[in-house]
Amino acid sequence: MKAIQNFVLTGEKGFCAEISNYGAKILRLEVPDDKGGIADVVLGFRTMEEWQTKETYFNAIIGRVANRIKDGRFTLDGKTYQLPVNNGTNSLHGGVHGFNEKVWDVVSHDTHELVLHYRAADGEEGYPGNVDVTVTYTVKGTELAIHYHAETDAPTIIGMTNHAYFNLNGETSPTVRDHMLQVFADGYTPFDETACPTGEILPVEGTPMDFRKPVMVGERIDDPFFAPGRGIDNNWVLRKTGTAGEPELAAVVSASGRTMEVLTTTPGLQVYTGNWVEENEGKGGAVYRVQNAICLEAQNHPDAVNHPNFPSPVLRPGEAYVQTTIYRFK
Repeated sequence: MKAIQNFVLTGEKGFCAEISNYGAKILRLEVPDDKGGIADVVLGFRTMEEWQTKETYFNAIIGRVANRIKDGRFTLDGKTYQLPVNNGTNSLHGGVHGFNEKVWDVVSHDTHELVLHYRAADGEEGYPGNVDVTVTYTVKGTELAIHYHAETDAPTIIGMTNHAYFNLNGETSPTVRDHMLQVFADGYTPFDETACPTGEILPVEGTPMDFRKPVMVGERIDDPFFAPGRGIDNNWVLRKTGTAGEPELAAVVSASGRTMEVLTTTPGLQVYTGNWVEENEGKGGAVYRVQNAICLEAQNHPDAVNHPNFPSPVLRPGEAYVQTTIYRFK
C-alpha cells in the first residue's frame, strides 16, 4: 500500500502551501494580508483520518471528469458508457471513488514544487482507457500554480479541476458573504432540474449571474435564481481574449486585506459557496457550515461530452490533455 505523505512548498512573505499525495489535496494555504498578518485560507481537518472521511472533495484534484455527467451516461465512438450515479440521477466528480480518494505517486519534490502521478485503469469508475495523469503544484512568490497533464491508451474523456474551499478571512471564519467577487465572463450555462446544463449558453447581462463588476457575495447569494438558503453553484463561460493555452484572468475575490486572482486555461469556472458542507469541526477548531467557503473550480463546462457545442472533453491516444490554473494572491 502506498504511503500517504505531506509536503510543504514555500514562497515569499510567509506564503506556503502544504500538499498531500492523498487526493493531491491542498491541506493548508497560508497567505499574508496587507498588514503582514498570515492566515490559512482553505478549509480542512486536523488528521488524515478526518480528511479521508469528512468532506472528501475538500481541496482535492477532481477527475476523471469534474462536475456532473447527465444520467452518468455518454457515447463515444458509437459505444455508450454507463458511469456510477452518485448525485441524484447524475455522475459527479469522477464517480463514487474519484481521483480525490486516491493515493498518488510522488514523482519529485523540492521546496517550491511537487509533482504527483496517478494511473487510472481502464474501466475505473466506468471510464474507458488507461490514463496517466500528472499534476504539478508550484509555489512562486505568493501564487500557487497547478499544471495538469494526461495521456491515454484508448479514447476516453477527461476534465479535471481542484476543489479548493477558500475563505480569505481565514478558515475559521463563519462566512464568505463579505467577499467581493468578480468573474470575467459574459455568458453562463443554464441547467435543468438535475443541475445539468441544458446545452444553452446565455448572456449574464440582466441576470444575477452578472459579476462582470465586483459584487459583494452576500448581495447575491440568497437570490432565488440560485439555491435559496444554500447559495451559488453555477458555471460561467469565461471570456477568452489572449493566446490559446495561456492562463487568462477568470475571477478576482477579495476579503480581509487579501485579493486572489484566478487565472486559467479552462473554458469554464464553477463558483460554489459550500452549499452542502456538513457541520464538522475544522482544523482551527471552528465548526464548518453552509456558506463557510467559496470554491472557484476552473474546468470544462459540466456534461460537456453530451453537448457538441461545448468544448470537447475527448482525449485520444497520441494526444495530451493540458490545463493550468493559477491562484495569485496580492
